Amino acid sequence: MSDNSYPHPTPTAPATRTGAAPAPSRIVTVVPAHDERELLPRCLRALQTAARRSPVPVRITVVLDDCTDGTELVVPSGIERVDLERRNVGAARAAGFAASGLAGRRDVWFATTDADSVVPEAWFVDQLTYWADHDAMVGTVRVDWTEHDAATQRRYDQGYRRRRGSVHGHVHGANLGVRADTYHAVGGFRALTTGEDVDLVTRLDRAGHRIAWDEHTVVSTSDRRDPRAPRGFGEHLLSVATGPGGGPGLVGTAAGTEDR
Repeated sequence: MSDNSYPHPTPTAPATRTGAAPAPSRIVTVVPAHDERELLPRCLRALQTAARRSPVPVRITVVLDDCTDGTELVVPSGIERVDLERRNVGAARAAGFAASGLAGRRDVWFATTDADSVVPEAWFVDQLTYWADHDAMVGTVRVDWTEHDAATQRRYDQGYRRRRGSVHGHVHGANLGVRADTYHAVGGFRALTTGEDVDLVTRLDRAGHRIAWDEHTVVSTSDRRDPRAPRGFGEHLLSVATGPGGGPGLVGTAAGTEDR
């Protein structure tokens, strides 16, 4: 997951649709996981809780990407698994949706989050509120602060609140949804080791698809100091932690050090 600021969207003509879209029949949600044995269980519990509130069936898929810590052992029955050896979050998200065989369907919604994140109970319900009038939903995150100090939290919050034009301007793979036909039309996730979420949203915007920049559906995510994706959200927090004075801003670390 990256915390990449997205520029104010360039006004584009809405993508052309032929005929009224059918009602949604199901949701497919994908969680990429590389060595996530510790945090994945709470992510999946939250997804299962949200799925029980969904008005349509939800298919949850975990993509085990080159795991060496036994992550597969904490995936419960009823949740699908895809095995991959790419160490590539873009490829992992793409593999999960490809495994569903539903890319391109006009009656399916695709959603994705991260293994170190916890979705709210109404996550699927809230995403489907955009079904009729939007092609994608880009939500925000709330950091579950446990590793970083108060100064880092203040700097992060100040930066996160800055708006990019009329939208919140943040793109997170931890809180993203898109219609399956729209996803297919722009080519889906690309095999990028980081920034795969921003890349997808950029292509959606350039193609004229209708994006809902949701500020109310918030996913909780960790502030861990051992980030999985290079130049992703974890490394972004580490850069915020160094602060103006170059200090670490990390709980439990010595001054002048950087803990990765």
